[in-house]
Amino acid sequence: MTKSKILLFLLLSFIGAVFVRSFFEISQIEIFLLLMLALITLFTFYKNKMATLVAFLLLSFVFGLWKTDSKISQASNLTFLGKNFQEQAVVQKVSPSTFGQNIIVDFQNEKISVLLQVPQYPEYKYGDLLEITCTVKAIENLSAGEAGKDDSFDYHMYMAKEGVLYQCEKSKIKKVGENGGSFLLGKIIAMRRIFENKINQVLPQPEGALAIGLLLGGSGGLSKEIQSDFSRTGMTHIVAVSGYNVTIIAEYLILLGIALGLWRKQAIWFAIVGIALFVIMSGLPASAVRAGVMSGILLWAMKNGRLSSCENAIIFAGAIMLFLNPLLLRWDVGFQLSFLATLGIVLTSDFWEKSFVKQHKALGISEAITLSLSAQIFVLPIIAYNFHLTSLISLLANVFILPVIPLSMLLVFLVMVFGLLWTPLSLVFAWLAFVLLAYEIKLIHLLAEFPWASVGVEKVNVWWIAIYYIILIRIIFWIKSRENLEV
Repeated sequence: MTKSKILLFLLLSFIGAVFVRSFFEISQIEIFLLLMLALITLFTFYKNKMATLVAFLLLSFVFGLWKTDSKISQASNLTFLGKNFQEQAVVQKVSPSTFGQNIIVDFQNEKISVLLQVPQYPEYKYGDLLEITCTVKAIENLSAGEAGKDDSFDYHMYMAKEGVLYQCEKSKIKKVGENGGSFLLGKIIAMRRIFENKINQVLPQPEGALAIGLLLGGSGGLSKEIQSDFSRTGMTHIVAVSGYNVTIIAEYLILLGIALGLWRKQAIWFAIVGIALFVIMSGLPASAVRAGVMSGILLWAMKNGRLSSCENAIIFAGAIMLFLNPLLLRWDVGFQLSFLATLGIVLTSDFWEKSFVKQHKALGISEAITLSLSAQIFVLPIIAYNFHLTSLISLLANVFILPVIPLSMLLVFLVMVFGLLWTPLSLVFAWLAFVLLAYEIKLIHLLAEFPWASVGVEKVNVWWIAIYYIILIRIIFWIKSRENLEV
């Protein structure tokens, strides 16, 4: 067995342990007993290569259990519960909510992050320095139906994965200054607001909101009706900071770098820097960081003609993310979707290329079909489990929408750039972008009106999800073994 395969099995063992501890209670005594079993096996059968491998796999599994258990325990260790605060805090993140704004602040003295739920006005932004008087309590889980979630949604753990364990009650807030955060990050986020304003100046709504979502991520500007249409047709991913969007941006940055006279390798570095700035501009949410990592791996593989051989790199990236924050696996749906969709595209690329794409090029539509189908096969149970909804029309929507997304993003980018340089020229690109954006919104709305566009799914058992992926992985291995025999 090669070293790369051994590493792959060790990583999969770690990821499996994170999965097990995330969904099932494992006591510290059980973890200790597994550790003893691994050590006894290692020291007793160290001359046997297979036994040694099993021992190391078990050690990797134990480490994953311990790492996840420690993180979950930290989420319930609320040492500041009930404490009264009266001090300054810096705004780290602001996001819209059904009642106004969700604000995450860092108290400067205690070094903890706290959630504040405040009205829509006055508006706050990153770096604002606030004088806050409040009593902190544990973050409460959402009630049934609140914020589009059901009564099983664990809001406490959802926020815990972001390092936020408390929220303020009976708070009094007074803004006392600005520029309390990182100077560079503040400037980049301010630049995002400038870009958004330039787009909204020349594009009407809802096309302007979709343009911002495509290029900068986020669906907050879209109406609830349009967001529902996107959900019913499985197209929400185009307005999220997904690997797909970031890869398109990277492709354009490489072309721009080459047009500016850079060599190919220099253009790739130019794109990497551009992606980093884009991720920062989006506010550094976990979804954007994830998308940057995943799309970077995918882009590297595609550029080197090795799309089918980078599954190890994707699994490695996923394991590193879970090592840094094991809570992502269960309580961050975005991580689940981006990781599995990217892995699905990579694992099935050879099969689709040989059996379908080469024979049916059809202006790139066949590639859009296969990419969408691969991603959907791998994320289907995750969507059903978390949203209790499955889109039956998603494949059709992706076929007609995805091919025009790159051009839409390019035109919106030109609108944004020339909005800064010369507004009359930005209007020309705005008209062109408007045609495509209006087409996307109208088509998604029409598809969402079909009664069978999506179906509700009852609560999905975790064991069914595990069985689904075991069967899926077995099928993938069977297909790859047949391909190897044919070669």
